[in-house]
Amino acid sequence: MPGVTGENMVMLLETRLDNVVYRLGLAQTRKQARQLVSHAHFLVNNKKVNIPSYRVKVGDVITVRDRSKDMEIFKSVKEEGPAQVIPKWVELNQESLSGKVLALPTSEDLDYELQYNLIVEFYSK
Repeated sequence: MPGVTGENMVMLLETRLDNVVYRLGLAQTRKQARQLVSHAHFLVNNKKVNIPSYRVKVGDVITVRDRSKDMEIFKSVKEEGPAQVIPKWVELNQESLSGKVLALPTSEDLDYELQYNLIVEFYSK
């Protein structure tokens, strides 16, 4: 993968729909977010998307589908708020169970330490 840096790779991973759902607090884990996306519980810009690796862009609006809003996970978010801190590059509308991508994430936005060389090495195989 010529020209791909660890930081670019992290941005690609962070902007996956399943990760954004997790970052918005609409799922408690990334694994749960992946499953919820796969089962078509979300709309992106009012279109059903069930591909966890779908890349979101700045300005995209992610919404819980109406038919899914009665699920316990989403009722909990609406009543009690998200399970984790929402990063500044996305915003959550708790009432409508929707979120918006405000900016692309940067390395400063990450809440974990990374070894970029290992990421590039892993995805270069």
